[in-house]
Order: sequence, then C-alpha cells, then structure tokens
Amino acid sequence: MEIRTGLFLGDSKDVLKQLPDSSVDLIVTSPPYADQRKGTYGGIHPDKYVEWFLPISAQLFRVLKPTGTFVLNIKEKVVAGERSTYVMELIIAMRKQGWLWTEEFIWHKKNSFPGKWPNRFRDSWERLLQFNKSKHFNMYQNEVKVPIGDWAKGRLKNLSATDKVRDNTKNGSGFGKNVSNWLGKESVFPTNVLHLATECNNKNHSAAFPEELPEWFIKLFTKQGDTVLDPFVGSGTTLFVSKRMKRHSIGIDITSEYYEMVKSRINPAELYLIEPVKYGKTKPQRRYAIR
Repeated sequence: MEIRTGLFLGDSKDVLKQLPDSSVDLIVTSPPYADQRKGTYGGIHPDKYVEWFLPISAQLFRVLKPTGTFVLNIKEKVVAGERSTYVMELIIAMRKQGWLWTEEFIWHKKNSFPGKWPNRFRDSWERLLQFNKSKHFNMYQNEVKVPIGDWAKGRLKNLSATDKVRDNTKNGSGFGKNVSNWLGKESVFPTNVLHLATECNNKNHSAAFPEELPEWFIKLFTKQGDTVLDPFVGSGTTLFVSKRMKRHSIGIDITSEYYEMVKSRINPAELYLIEPVKYGKTKPQRRYAIR
C-alpha cells in the first residue's frame, strides 16, 4: 500500500479550503492555547479565541467524513487568578455550528512539571474533546483494549452467588454488575482517562505531544488506508505516527520553521508539498487530494 503524506505551509483556515469535502477520517490536533506560544503563533487572547477558532472548525466540519471523528487537545488557562471559560464557550459555539460533542477524554500527564502557586496546584491533565458530525461514526474499540490486570486473579477465583447475576447496588443507584462477566477475559475496554507521560524531547517545538497520544486515537477511530489530518502539525508527530501505522496523513502549519523541519524528516518520495499561497487576490492553483 502506498502511504502518502501531505504537508502544507500556511494558515489553517485558508489552507483547509483546498481540501475536498468529506475527505478525512480523523482529525487530531492541539492548537495554540489562548495567550500561549506567542513566540511562534502570536498568541490568541481568551476573549477572542472562539472567534478565531470557529472559521477553522467550520472548514474541519466540511472536510471530515460523516463517519469521521475530530479530537481536540486543549486546556483552559488561568487568568487573573481564575480559570478562563474559553474552552467551554468554544464547545457551546461548535455545537451551534453543527458539531456533536460526543465524549471527553482526559490526558493524565504522569510526569508533569513541578511547581508552586499560592491558590492552586500544578496542572497534571489536559482535555481531549471528541466531536462528530453524526451519532454513527467509525470506532474500533477492540484495537485499544488493555490487559485486565492482576486484580482479576484473586477476585474471580471464588465467585459468590451474587457475583454470577446482575447485583444491584446497595445504595439504590441502579448501577449493578455481574462480576462473572470478567471470567476468562485477558483484556478489557479502557476508561476515558489516558495515562501518558509528556514529551520529554520537545523536538524543537514549544508544545510537542507524545506519540502515544495520536497513536491511541488513530487506533480507535481509523483503519489502515484511512486519512488523518492535523491542522496544527507543529513538530509532525501526527504525520510520523500515521505513516508508521499505514494511514495517509495531512499536516498544516503556519510556521515555516516547523514546516521545513517536518519536511526534512519525511522521505521526499512519500511527501506531497504545498507551498504558501497568497490568499484573497488569487485562487489556489492546485487542489490537494489524498486519494
């Protein structure tokens, strides 16, 4: 199978217009957070973040297949001693745009940097928001199963009578379980909390995420030959992981330094490049098709 990697240099809201409708199976990205990465992306004020992101998410909605998924890695910042609400405002605005906010995953950073603040503790987690265009989307849950764990060896050794039926909880909540359902199982479905270390080697990028992050979602939401898009590709992690997993991929970044860095790490025979386009006065001379 020929795996193709597309790399664009430019502003996502403009470059995305060159991609065909319903051409992408998975979007996974970490855009610049509000008032952060000012040295590379200029920084967006929390009050302007929704206004800035909505034209991008509109294009993402267009290029995503009806069965596709959009995973957005983002986190609120602290402004004047309290958490900003820009992420929650963005979720509401995207729902009005037509997105379904299907799920929220948590990335627990196992090696987050230590620190001390007078009114809070260090951040050790980030949001991974899942959006879809339809309630019926591709999801390959068996691909992300995890070992059942040592707890099962003792707990399942001698089952009581109530362990073999759906036992209602004593507090009347209605949530019950049949413990015997775990018998003979070596793997189970994971939770929506991902326990991953941060990227220690920053790959010459101010906020590179670990390869395990896009890898997990690529396993869950795509199959070989599908197309993965990262509209803020940065150090290129999503592209490299997609290529290794035999998925086509498309990366966009507005920073020429990152564009050149990623380009230098990909085999030229497997790379499709789109140089900067002057927007407004001229129409794009070339449209990009991954297939």
